[in-house]
Formats: sequence, structure tokens, C-alpha cells
Amino acid sequence: MKRRGMLAAGTGLAMLALVRPAFATTDEMAAAINAFTGGVKPAEGKMTFDIAQLIDNGNAVPVTVSVDSAMSAADHVGAIAIFNERNPQTDVAVFTLGPRAGKAQVSTRIRLATSQKLTAVARMGDGSYRSKSVSVIVALAACIEGEAP
Repeated sequence: MKRRGMLAAGTGLAMLALVRPAFATTDEMAAAINAFTGGVKPAEGKMTFDIAQLIDNGNAVPVTVSVDSAMSAADHVGAIAIFNERNPQTDVAVFTLGPRAGKAQVSTRIRLATSQKLTAVARMGDGSYRSKSVSVIVALAACIEGEAP
């Protein structure tokens, strides 16, 4: 191997060690959910996660999350968070709600890097958590390395 080849290979290996992977992992998503819930395991159900199962373009994907709650002082949703598995950042959004919100529903548009699993977690007024997961297929990816979702 010539000197230039050795220098190029050494530089490439050094860059690999410095560059963070472009996609988060399932473990990183679980850690982000754990940080949001404070270690409490969310119960499945009593939530609706409305998103298309097949997404043509991941640049602006409409998402709606609703939680079955009376939204009273005794039974309300305190926050709704959305997490993803394969974007550069696992936590997409956190919405803070209260009893006066009237309806436990949030809507937004998100960017998706590739086909992946999304999870919505709701923090209830009593300190419990609910979750709902969906898997989506993205035909045209939106997020690239170094770009926020």
C-alpha cells in the first residue's frame, strides 16, 4: 500500500470514530421514553395515533395523537410526547396540556428519515403513563445526517 492510500485509510477511520451514526437506535428511543416517564412503564391503550401507514414523502407528515380522558381536574392529560426510532433525534415533540385544554388531542407535522416505528406517550394527571406505537413505511426519506427531524 502506498503512503497516500495509508493516509486516506487512516483519515477515514478517524472520521468514523468522530461521526455519530445518522440514525438513532431502538435502545436510544427506549432511553428517551424512559427519561420522559422517569422509569415508569407506560400502559398500552386508551390512545389513538393517527398517521398514514404508507408515506410517500417524509418531509411533512401529518400526525394526530389523542388520549381517552375526561380532561377534568381529577382525570386529565399532563403531556403528550412523540418519539421515533430512526431519525437522528429520538424525541420529536412534547406537548404540555392541562385540565382546561378541553380535549386531549395534539396535531403536528413531522419529518421522517425512513421507515420506522413511532411511539406516543401520554403523562396522565395521576402520574401514570399510556403509550401507543405504530410502524410506518416511508418511500422518500426526509432527514439526512446532521439535520434535525
